[in-house]
Amino acid sequence: MTGEESGVTERSTPIGVLIADDQDLVRLGLRALVESEADLRVVGEAADGLGALAVARRERPDVVLMDVRMPGIDGIEATRRIVADPELAGTRVVVLTTFELDSYVFEALRHGASGFLTKDTKPVELLRAIRLVASGEALLSPSVTRRVVKEFATRPSRVLRPHPRLDTLTERERQVVGLVGEGLSNDEIGSRLLVSPATARTHVSRAMVKLGARDRAQLVVYAYQSGLVEP
Repeated sequence: MTGEESGVTERSTPIGVLIADDQDLVRLGLRALVESEADLRVVGEAADGLGALAVARRERPDVVLMDVRMPGIDGIEATRRIVADPELAGTRVVVLTTFELDSYVFEALRHGASGFLTKDTKPVELLRAIRLVASGEALLSPSVTRRVVKEFATRPSRVLRPHPRLDTLTERERQVVGLVGEGLSNDEIGSRLLVSPATARTHVSRAMVKLGARDRAQLVVYAYQSGLVEP
């Protein structure tokens, strides 16, 4: 599949991918898949969180495919450290998970992951996801996002931490952020609010700027923490 066919703008250089997983067979399979594409290349592998951090700092990949449960520091902490490193500002992290790890998924998003994939994702979708995230977009599957947010939004122990700049949003922008938090796409938001997808996109973009969200994934986190997501 070419970048054009995947709906992502083509680049002049291959997308560098770091694979972090403690299972040899998983890394082998992911490497074979990534290297089958002319516009992608594997720049390194790691079997634990500290290894992933070290390789990321050395190779500066465009995208890290990060497993959650690994020895040493787990994928969540490794994600946090990568996102916090100013030298890795151009590196995006995609967390690999299963439905059983929904709680870890939200923590990964909270710490700066650009999205997540379940380990049963079809190869063509994983390749598209790598290209999407490398282009600067957030990877949020609406169905999985809704499941994650619903689980956390309905927990009795949930503690709200409203964003300090929440008051700068207009009422419509607050509404849109809540819908993003529910996992709705721009098209779905437009249908819900009876506006065009372009208008919905504009509202999302303005909200991201006002709240300082690095991508749509972080906007989901802000929506949850600020209580804008309806269970």
